Amino acid sequence: MAMDTSEKGFEMNIEAELITRGYKKRELEGEASIAFKKHAIDVEELFAFLEDTQEKRMRTLEKSYGPSYKEEVLKRIKDQLHKQGLVECLRKGIKDRGVTLNLAYNKPPTDMNKTLNEQYAKNRFNVARQVYYSDKHNNSLDMVLFLNGLPLVVMELKNPLTNQTVEHAMKQLKFDRDPREQLFKFNERVAVYFAVDTDEVFMTTKLDKGKTYFLPFNKGNNGGKGNPLAYGNTYRTHYLWEDILTPDSLLDIVYRFIFIKKDEIKDSNGETIGERQMLIFPRYHQLDVVRKLEADVAKNLVGHNYLIQHSAGSGKTNSISWLAHRLAKQHDENNEPIFSSVIVITDRRVLDKQLQDAVYQLEHKAGMVEPIDKDSEQLARAINNETRIIITTLQKFPFILEKVAGLERKKYAVIIDEAHSSQGGKASTALTNVLSDKTLEAAYEEDRIAEENLDDVDEKIVEAIMKSGKQDNVSFFAFTATPKPKTLEKFGTKGVDGKPVAFHQYTMRQAIEEGFILDVLQNYTTYKTFWKIARTVEDDPEVSKKQATKKLAQYVSLHPHSIAQKTEIIIEHYRNFVQRKIGGRAKAMVVTASRLHAVRYKIAFDKYINEMGYDDLKTVVAFSGTVKDGEINYTEPDMNNFSEKELPEKFHSDEYKVLLVAEKYQTGFDEPLLHTMYVDKPLSGIKAVQTLSRLNRTCPGKDDTFVLDFINDPEDIKASFQPYYESTSLSEVTDPNILYDMQAEIEPYQVFTEDEVQRVNELEVTGGVKKSTKAQTELNALLDKGVERYKKLSEEEQQAFKQAATKFTRTYSFVLQVVTFIDLELHKLYIYFTYLLRKLPRDAGDKDVYLADDVALEYYRNQKVFEGSIELEKTGGHELDPQKHGAGGPVEDEKVRLSSILDKLNERFGTDFTETDFLSREQVKEDMLNSEDIRQKAKNNTKENFKFAFEKTFMDFVIDRMSSNQKFFMKILENEEFKQAIMEDMMQEVYVEVNG
Repeated sequence: MAMDTSEKGFEMNIEAELITRGYKKRELEGEASIAFKKHAIDVEELFAFLEDTQEKRMRTLEKSYGPSYKEEVLKRIKDQLHKQGLVECLRKGIKDRGVTLNLAYNKPPTDMNKTLNEQYAKNRFNVARQVYYSDKHNNSLDMVLFLNGLPLVVMELKNPLTNQTVEHAMKQLKFDRDPREQLFKFNERVAVYFAVDTDEVFMTTKLDKGKTYFLPFNKGNNGGKGNPLAYGNTYRTHYLWEDILTPDSLLDIVYRFIFIKKDEIKDSNGETIGERQMLIFPRYHQLDVVRKLEADVAKNLVGHNYLIQHSAGSGKTNSISWLAHRLAKQHDENNEPIFSSVIVITDRRVLDKQLQDAVYQLEHKAGMVEPIDKDSEQLARAINNETRIIITTLQKFPFILEKVAGLERKKYAVIIDEAHSSQGGKASTALTNVLSDKTLEAAYEEDRIAEENLDDVDEKIVEAIMKSGKQDNVSFFAFTATPKPKTLEKFGTKGVDGKPVAFHQYTMRQAIEEGFILDVLQNYTTYKTFWKIARTVEDDPEVSKKQATKKLAQYVSLHPHSIAQKTEIIIEHYRNFVQRKIGGRAKAMVVTASRLHAVRYKIAFDKYINEMGYDDLKTVVAFSGTVKDGEINYTEPDMNNFSEKELPEKFHSDEYKVLLVAEKYQTGFDEPLLHTMYVDKPLSGIKAVQTLSRLNRTCPGKDDTFVLDFINDPEDIKASFQPYYESTSLSEVTDPNILYDMQAEIEPYQVFTEDEVQRVNELEVTGGVKKSTKAQTELNALLDKGVERYKKLSEEEQQAFKQAATKFTRTYSFVLQVVTFIDLELHKLYIYFTYLLRKLPRDAGDKDVYLADDVALEYYRNQKVFEGSIELEKTGGHELDPQKHGAGGPVEDEKVRLSSILDKLNERFGTDFTETDFLSREQVKEDMLNSEDIRQKAKNNTKENFKFAFEKTFMDFVIDRMSSNQKFFMKILENEEFKQAIMEDMMQEVYVEVNG
């Protein structure tokens, strides 16, 4: 018998699998087919369900409507599906003349309620193939899955063996299905459309012809797109019908996942002119991670950590919303809530509203979610009242330690959005302390510490250590795209080799290959800046090499000419290459090196735009606090003429095109219209990935991105992205014994005594430091002894001691978070250093070096040096190295002559300039003749005196002229002999012309 490779064979196999999982085969023929074409509902099955499950209610409606009650009930159901939407009607039912009719029954959480379980069992799941849906044409759908007569899922199936793929299925749904037909109207009949072949699955929730937007629904394959080989004789896409679309799973998705997201449509003035609705159906990785986390919690209960490494732009906000809701509703075997409260820690305001909206739709009651937008008292009340879901920022936790000290024993789920920025240091320890109420006795029992061997001070130290470490009444769920080694070690799950890995992953590579996010490294251009600076002072002072080099580079980057030239490059590039992208709505972000840079860029941008008469380009700036430039204070709201809260919405409107940022909006900012980024700031590691990933969001009409980088090297950017391209793991775990190495490095400096360390700890653990002014006096007296010994060390020793002590405190704080580890002596040292380091005097290396008056910019040029794609390697994963200890030792910052630093910098950034780089002699001369200052000096001085003033200002005119020319004629600045000749000639001519 010949092998069946047809599409029909593929359909039959899927149908057979669905039937074994609870579906019944349905043939829509005769009257059933006629009714379906008219109403887009399997009317027979709908009324069979209603009569079977709600017989009394149906009789009431029959009495009310008379013999035509079925027509009237059907009319009411169709009306409500149109007005309220499919999702709302399925969840809440519909009301008809005082009677509530349920259109489906969700699976009860337990088997305890017999009636609910019987109702659930009466849901009617049908599968129909080749479904004809209209009298206007002879088109049919490959497969439809019905729930109680409602066509919930539509599938177009293709078999590559017949030269038809998932691409053809998507094209068919896009162009052969009219969204104006009843069956395909948004959120009225169908919840989701799947395009399926034997290898891949894509989905959409809204048909809109060419604007239809499909999302991948694949498991991923070795870190990339697609699906893995299936075990057994089956298709790669078998999970869709074997796991996702089974009756239990489908109803779980309907009742506890899908929701309607509503976005306001605004005009260019910010006025609301309409509303855009989206039916959010979970993608595979979102569904998978939430269900796996829920299953693990059900099995292991509270007290475990989970790291979820999902790529930026992969929908973490929705994943967090679903997880928070499900954890808040989860019960143990005794039907008791597993968690008292679910606390979501995030810095994104968008999560507040989205999570509230999603939970309300899933739960149908207000008050389950409380964003903490006031003070720590509000947070304390929410925790005490066991508010189901609490949204807050990490910064609020340290302020509520005393307020919630009287908490009874409770259990918490803590979801951390972007774990790398929200899990470190003292704030995280404070969070754990707030949520933990483990007794000291329990701590002793766990760690087998003999109670009789500890004095009162040591008891409290052990308690503090245990509270800072892992707790059995707190579970952490940490979401991040870019885990640091510390994050992996603290939240990761230990694999078979003992190394921590993420509990769940959705890689950057998979997201890019699936087209869910864009590859921000695909179009990358770098510029190299060439500049030369000269001394303007007669003497050649000795300066700190490290500090001076940094200050000189800062001087150049903030120089008006530098800002002006880059401003011109950015604006002209945006107007010529970016502005027309995404249907003319493309936006750009300029990443600046500091708040002062952002302020100066904003001024330069607005000046250039005004001078050029560009009336279609407006900028907005983002920075925190107040920036003082000279005698003028600048704030973000003053420069933008609207409040900080309005910025995301204003930037999204058609009015503003370019966003200039300093730190703000480099992480967690989701603006799909952002197409291009101009980078004028050093970026590396996680910061580079986070910042550039602002571009990766997709939207209709956006098929690429662009980066123009003035600072960073392409190889450095590649090195930053590579660890997070596929799976990220840790090469080895942190060895807590490095703390002893650090202690051994610190002690020989003899800055402190054991008695002083002990006494400081006694003051700390008894609360005396905070409560008693006398104790504060004693603390200072104890610390001052260490300060005096520190002062007697050499400069090199001081620097080495301070560096080693700082590293010890940071490492110790981290080790407590990841290792069950108790050493009282180390902890006492940690407490002592936290106070001592605050009192140590600043050394010479900390002092500011000011050189702006001693140097001048002689020439400056930007040149393109790289253009193309930065290709990441498919390695299968990347291992990060954990915390390491290396002896600090004194770091010598040698003193050098200013001239030698200038020479080295010029050698590094200089280049050979051609004859075309000459500044036009006549242009500079004309500028001088037009200068009132020069004219007055020429009139009121002898030629010899005028020559001195002329030479001092000559370079200012050269630089000013450079900014207005397209090419910089630099030879005059490089060739001293030539420069002297030009200056001598020009001085003579200017003097003569001014004096007639």
